[in-house]
Formats: sequence, C-alpha cells, structure tokens
Amino acid sequence: MTRVERAPGRRKATPPPRPSRIGWLDGSREQPARARRPSTRTGADTLVVETPAPASSTVPVGARWSPVLLGLVWVFLLAAGAGGLVALRVMAADDLPRQAVASLVGVLLAWGVAVRSGGRPLPVVLLASALGGAALATGWEPLLAGAAVGTGVLAASLAVLGTVPAPSFPIVVREVVLALALATVGALAVDGFVVPIDPDRFGYTVLVLGLVATVAMVYRLGGGLHGLGRRGVAVGIAVVVLLAVSLAYTEALAQWGSPGMIERVDSATAGVRSVFGASPHPIEVLVGIPALAWGVSMRARRRQGWWVCAFGTTATATATSRLLSSDLSATSMTLSAAYGLVLGLALGWVVIRVEQSLQGTARGRRARRGEDTSAHRPEPGRLHPLH
Repeated sequence: MTRVERAPGRRKATPPPRPSRIGWLDGSREQPARARRPSTRTGADTLVVETPAPASSTVPVGARWSPVLLGLVWVFLLAAGAGGLVALRVMAADDLPRQAVASLVGVLLAWGVAVRSGGRPLPVVLLASALGGAALATGWEPLLAGAAVGTGVLAASLAVLGTVPAPSFPIVVREVVLALALATVGALAVDGFVVPIDPDRFGYTVLVLGLVATVAMVYRLGGGLHGLGRRGVAVGIAVVVLLAVSLAYTEALAQWGSPGMIERVDSATAGVRSVFGASPHPIEVLVGIPALAWGVSMRARRRQGWWVCAFGTTATATATSRLLSSDLSATSMTLSAAYGLVLGLALGWVVIRVEQSLQGTARGRRARRGEDTSAHRPEPGRLHPLH
C-alpha cells in the first residue's frame, strides 16, 4: 500500500479500493452492464440502487374501479327513482309513495353533489335523509317545501357539475342535453313532494340558491377570481346585469304593471302558444343554455370556463320548476323545453364562434376543425370527483 504524506495535524487519506482482478467470482465481467443486478449491500463503499415499482402495481384493481362502479350504481338508482316518479304521477298515486320516492331521489342527488365536488358524502347523505324523513313523518308543509327547494338546488348544481369539457360542438350539444335531463329528474322529485308552492317564488329561490352554491363550488375549479381576466369579468358582469334586469322586469310587471300592459303580454304569449304549441323560457334561451354551451366548450382549453358554466345554473334551475305549472299540459312543457334547447344552442354556437374569432383561432372551416379535434384539457371523468 502506498503511503501518502500529509501536513502535520491532518489525518491520512485512505485511497479508494481497487477493482477486483478476479471478476469471475461475482460474474461482473461476464454479464453486460444492463443485465447486472443492483447491489443491496449497505457498506460505505457501496452505492445503493433502488428500483421503483411500477405505478400500476401500487394501486389495487378494486380501488381503481370502485369509483366507476359506485357511479354506475348511483346512475341506476337515480334512473329507477325517476322512472318510479313518472309511473306514480301517471297512475295518480297517493301522496305518501310519491313523497317517499322523491325523498330517495333527493338523497341520491345529495350524494352525487358531495362526491362530484370532492366532499364527504356521508354527512351530506345523513342530513338529506334526516330532512326527508322528518318531512315524511310529520307531513308538515314547510318541511316538505324545504325538501323540495333543497332537491331543486341539488339537481340544478349537479347538472352543471356533472358536465365534462367539450372540444367540439356535437359534444357541447350532448353535455347540454344531459345537464337538462338531470335537471328534469330534479323536477320530477320536486313535483313528487306534492306540496302547494308558488311556481314563480320557487323558481326564483332555486335560481338564486343554486347559482350561489354552484359559484362557491366552482371557485376553486375556475382558478379563483384572479383567473377571470378582464374579458371574463366583463362577461360575468354583463350576465349578472342581464339576469337581474330580466327578473326585476318580470316581477315588476306582475306586481305593478298596468292591466293593459299585462293583457298585451298575456295575449302575445297566448298567440305564440297557439301558433307553436308552447313558448320557451326567456332566461333559458338568453342566458342559461348559451352560458352552459360556451362554458363546456371553453373548459376544453381553459379552466376559467367553469365560471361561464356557473351561469348555466339559470337554465338547470328553471328546468327544476317546469312541472309546477298546473296550467300547462305535458305536451306544452315538452315543446317549451325543446324550443328553449334549440334556440339556446343556436345562440351558444354563435357565442362560441365569436369568441374563437376574437382570439384569432378560427381561420376557416378546416382550421376550426383542427382546433376542435386537438384542443383538449384533461379533467376527471364524469363519475369521479373534480378535486
């Protein structure tokens, strides 16, 4: 061994160990580098190499499939509840069976909102069950009305939260139709409570509470208020002003309008219904459905589309009170929903194209088609939590 001289007061350096000349003992010279197994010794001169396990092997198969299975069970139960409400409504059954099925649908909607928003479903389900059970046991109309309002708010919010990004307009149509279908399930549950409620007051209450609840849940999804930008703030203020003006004008016309003006408005509405069979709801056509269509399209590129989707609650909240109008037949309500859907989607298509042209992304049909197929911002699946 070679001895290294050092300055006084310092320790002698130990030279590194030499490689073994008899490599055939451990087989290091006979095997290539990539075929050698990493050493597991923990000595001072040994480098410990840990090979991480594949990511797929750390997650059990049951854990990966459990959200999907639970979601499918939830969809099946919700569809069964909606079918039961339709059957009981057609057969003109007693109030108690309809209220029981409506309470079950309300609990399922609470479960869906809790899971989709990333919260704990057990406390929410227990609270919804307690409210529904108390309303059924006592038969007290204020409790039944409260359960109906809560069910409408849950259905309106979940219909918006249950959408996914839409990179193309056919997918936009699909998402809007599914959202309105889920809101219609909430309308069946609201009608199933069989409690005398003023349709206008109920609609305003569900609209305001549903909009507030949806905005609170999409605050984090949309990146906070700072992620809106100037254009987003301007659009939000314009939508709020339009919504407030339309609601205030309708209420003022009903409360303080002159008899002649009210008669002219009623005659115009009756004329539209006599020609087309029904008249669409103005809030759905002008605000709710275009906002929902534009929002799901924007979410395919930017998460700020959640803020636009929140205003789509005005359409889903209006749909939850559609069955409370006793002066309209089933055919008129169906035609009204269909007209509102078609006109709202047409306006939403115009808004989407204008927004893309302002950003300079729509330069012809071929360029728009390429953008529609390439633009995709990942989000959790429809049956998975958003957070």
